Amino acid sequence: MATTEIDTKELGEKIVKVLKTIYDPEIPVDIYELGLIYDVFVNEDIEVKILMTLTTPNCPVAETLPLEVEDKVKTIKLVKDAEVEITFDPPWSQDLMSEEAKLELGML
Repeated sequence: MATTEIDTKELGEKIVKVLKTIYDPEIPVDIYELGLIYDVFVNEDIEVKILMTLTTPNCPVAETLPLEVEDKVKTIKLVKDAEVEITFDPPWSQDLMSEEAKLELGML
């Protein structure tokens, strides 16, 4: 059963809301505002795939952060499954941070 455009938009907002509850342990800003989330895909079976990066390849949470993202996204009622793919292309930089994140870190 295909979802409607409204459902997809609403689900996208729920996913973003959940992502904003996950913080990088070294920076007091959520991973969404930090620009670590590159893309979110939802297929017609309501399986979510998240393309994200880490601040560095040696990030201390490289093992646990993707699992936390998957687990929290799976708590959304409609979501059947969630998978995180880590990429370093393009590498993360401070340019990817939102204005809100830069303000929070005193960079503006």
